[in-house]
Parts: sequence; C-alpha cells; structure tokens
Amino acid sequence: MHQLLLMRHAKAVRASAGLPDHSRALAPQGIEAAARMRQTLHELGFAPDVILVSSAKRTQETLIALEPWDDRPNIEVLDTLYMATAARLLDSIRETRETVRSVMVIGHNPGLHELALALAGPKAPASLLEHYPTASLTEFTVLTPWQAIKPAMTRFGCFIQPGDTPSGPR
Repeated sequence: MHQLLLMRHAKAVRASAGLPDHSRALAPQGIEAAARMRQTLHELGFAPDVILVSSAKRTQETLIALEPWDDRPNIEVLDTLYMATAARLLDSIRETRETVRSVMVIGHNPGLHELALALAGPKAPASLLEHYPTASLTEFTVLTPWQAIKPAMTRFGCFIQPGDTPSGPR
C-alpha cells in the first residue's frame, strides 16, 4: 500500500495587471497557513518520499514553507501540473516508481479538488464536498500499484485545512 497526499498551494497575492498568473507569489497569510500545515504534517508523521509540484511560483513557495523535512524528499517540478485537470494529475501520479511509499502533489484547483473528490468517493466529508481551500491537504491510502491508481482503489484518510485537526477516519 502507498500513501498519497494532495495539497493545494497556500494563498497567493491577487492577480494584477502585468503579472502573469504563473508568477503570483504567496501572500503573507499564505506563508503562515503553509507553516501551520508543516506542523500538522509533522505531527501526523506524513513524510513524502516524492513531491510532485507545479512550476508556478505559489506552489514552489508553498513547498519551501513546508520545509524542513526529516528526510529530504525527491522533488519533481512539473510544468504539466500548472492548472492540471484531475486526469492529468492522475497520469502524473501513475508515473511514480513502485518503490516509492508516499507521494505528495502540490497543485491547483479546480483539478486538485476534482481529483480529491473522485478518490474519496462516498467517504468524502461534507467539508471536502463544499470546497478545497488554499493550503488544504487530503490523505489517501492507495490500494494498488501506482500505475493502476484509480478512484475505486483508494481509501480516504483525512482532509485537513490550515488550523484544523484531521477530519475523517484514520
């Protein structure tokens, strides 16, 4: 079995004229939220072996705010994760080597939320059904090899928003 962690980037500065969306940085409250999530990840013992992260500035800064890790994960910056659909995210996850125990994906809505809902299925808590706020994280157990991951082959673990305690079965 494997662990999959899906995390939306922390809150970014508002879009402004002349600033490409890809270049938006984290807002101060986003940096604080990511730091709270770092503490929560540590308390829960979530330590990814591999992190797949969008090439957008706000996802890169979210990753930096989650450091340091007890064991440095292998980090893969992927242009294809920028505003990726749920299907594209799933394709990226399927490329993971079978020896990898835990993968974290740091990406964007709506694709990340759609993937979390698909993987959670009927076990999704109401809070996940409603929205997927910035810096939120969903944890799943993957019951198949990475290459075969699909919605029916995962078990929902928890959905965590900054400042929350884990919600869902553990």
